[in-house]
Amino acid sequence: MIPRYSRPDMVAIWSPETKFRIWYEIEAHACDAQAKLGVIPQENADAVWKAKDVEFDVARIDEIEAVTKHDVIAFLTHLAEHVGSDEARFVHQGMTSSDVLDTCLNVQLVRAADILIEDMHKLLAALKKRAIEHKDTVRVGRSHGIHAEPTTMGLTFARFYAEMDRNLSRLRDARAEIATGAISGAVGTFANIDPAVEEHVCDQLGLIPEPISTQVIPRDRHAMFFAVLGVIASSIENVAIEIRHMQRTEVLEGAEFFSMGQKGSSAMPHKKNPVLTENLTGLARLVRMSVIPAMENVALWHERDISHSSVERAIGPDSCVTLDFALARLTGVIEKMLIFPENMLDNMNKFPGLVMSQRVLLALTQAGVSREDAYVMVQRNALKVWEFRTDFREELLADEDVVKALGTDGINEKFDMAYHTKHVDTIFARVFGED
Repeated sequence: MIPRYSRPDMVAIWSPETKFRIWYEIEAHACDAQAKLGVIPQENADAVWKAKDVEFDVARIDEIEAVTKHDVIAFLTHLAEHVGSDEARFVHQGMTSSDVLDTCLNVQLVRAADILIEDMHKLLAALKKRAIEHKDTVRVGRSHGIHAEPTTMGLTFARFYAEMDRNLSRLRDARAEIATGAISGAVGTFANIDPAVEEHVCDQLGLIPEPISTQVIPRDRHAMFFAVLGVIASSIENVAIEIRHMQRTEVLEGAEFFSMGQKGSSAMPHKKNPVLTENLTGLARLVRMSVIPAMENVALWHERDISHSSVERAIGPDSCVTLDFALARLTGVIEKMLIFPENMLDNMNKFPGLVMSQRVLLALTQAGVSREDAYVMVQRNALKVWEFRTDFREELLADEDVVKALGTDGINEKFDMAYHTKHVDTIFARVFGED
């Protein structure tokens, strides 16, 4: 991913230096297990650890690969340059390249998941704080972009919290799904390597042995992982879209923080654009872009082919780096987001009282009016408010049929805002717990 949308800790996981370090650890731990089994001499296994503090020369490995046309062989050749060719002759004993490549990839994905999980915790904390802060800040709810009924800004944040909390559970499951390793040799039969080697290597790397790996770890695991990243990206966009709508000039119920010296437009000095959340919408598309290729990687020929390899070289780092950046950016947006309660009330009152139409409708049916007649009575007054910007309550009080059914006091009583917020505490308890 380009540096503009990258953070160093996540980028480091996908660097060539980190990759080769993991490859080395896989090979060294495998040698330890082989020596314990008596397959190779202990001194040869010990000799491999002479390279434990070596910084592998990426340029040198690339130089060797230019000749061998094989990345793992190039690495093993370079390793022997540090360890000694005779001492390194048992490295990779009974293994195949996919044992190294697949186990390494899953180590990287697990490490990436750990960073993403921490990102999610920070985002959840920000959403919870803003939800509690604005639990009783009334705003109009909208369906189809049109005023519906009153809600609160706190409920909006709480809804996003609950969604992200589900995503955290999905991410933990995806981490568990991908945390497997395979050191099973050609076509996965362990013909040339003892399963105990796999168990030892996986234990040392924090993985569990893949139950049956053919020659590669099954790609349904990776499809699950990247699908979860795609869902999280969609949830990020869900939050971003809401903020973008709130920042529209005609709405202006909330906005991204606009820092000192920030400029919104090269042409129009008055502009304050929702650039961060627009950027998040774009980044979400990039993460979701990996989902279909990951799913297409599931179907491989027989025990293996490498059609998945080129895909994963791109989507592994790109998706994880991008999502890490997006989660951090969204957290910052939520923490600094400006909220305008007065504008929320002004917007709700653009068509005075209209958001109470359902309550009046229900009251009429309770008073004995058929639902069809009640709907006609309410709608004919509501349409006047739409067309002439009159007051809905005043229109109802001037409607003899409505007054006859509900009475003046009955009509007035239906315009109590607290009616719509009486269960906010119940919803908050469901989302955040009783405390």
